[in-house]
Amino acid sequence: MVYILFVVGFVILVKGADIMVEGASSLAKRYNISDFIIGLTIVSIGTSMPELLVNIMAGIQGKSEIGVGNVLGSNIANILLVLGLSACVNSLPIKKNTLFIEIPFSLTATLLVGYLANVAIFSDHKNGLMLDLGEGIVLLFFFALFLGYIYNYAREKKDDIIEGSIVTQPVVKSIAFIVLGVLGLFFGGKWVVDGAIELSKMFGFSESFIGLTLVALGTSLPELVTSLVAVSKRKTQLAVGNVIGSNIFNLLWILGISSIINPIEFETVNNTDVLMIIISSSLLILSIIVGKRSVITRYEGVVFLLVYAGYIYHLFLRG
Repeated sequence: MVYILFVVGFVILVKGADIMVEGASSLAKRYNISDFIIGLTIVSIGTSMPELLVNIMAGIQGKSEIGVGNVLGSNIANILLVLGLSACVNSLPIKKNTLFIEIPFSLTATLLVGYLANVAIFSDHKNGLMLDLGEGIVLLFFFALFLGYIYNYAREKKDDIIEGSIVTQPVVKSIAFIVLGVLGLFFGGKWVVDGAIELSKMFGFSESFIGLTLVALGTSLPELVTSLVAVSKRKTQLAVGNVIGSNIFNLLWILGISSIINPIEFETVNNTDVLMIIISSSLLILSIIVGKRSVITRYEGVVFLLVYAGYIYHLFLRG
């Protein structure tokens, strides 16, 4: 039964986030909050709720390996799998601000998490490698800086950020959507973590392995679906922005909030996964600057997928 709930949990997680975002967006719109502010706050945070709830539940149950693996694995999957598949569907042109600001910011966030998690090596920290209250505050500070940048960019280029408009629902319906969404996120997150623990026991894999693979892929489904739909409609900027923004949210907001609620233990082997994010980000930058145009081609998309397959094979040998 727990394995059925593991699958159902993913469905409820994604749907719960979607319903909560719809209700909260409608409620905010009713009080004359602009579409682009709603998009930058409620919608962006809402699509990252599956990862956050999985991390919180894992931390509460003392299974931080699943939470850490979830975030690191999601970021690797976002770059190599999501962008790789998207590029195979249609070449992805990249804007200058994405190449020179957003991708480097994402890379910087990765380095920051790696440093903060390993700061115990350079101090008298007795509890091993971890992210706790102090590190969480630092991560949220940098997240606030990123939100400031996005806010200013959205204010100057409103049409590039939000397309279409948010439908206003009756207040009672909006509140009901929010409540149902939160309940879905809670139970979905719990079932996913419980299922991941049981799967790791059943197959003899580490909880970190399950977090880096199955859980990470499951919580990356919203980004994968959003990007593929956007690319099929030739809205490639939405696909790229969705991935890069999600990676920054995962590292700074999710790990920041999670480590403040409950300290996150960081295993030494996870440094390999941090290094993989750095390699993936560097590969992304190289794929853009090589050639006459700033674009991720179908050929480079195939390379991304092959690298991801190699990484999964490495995890299998490790895990």
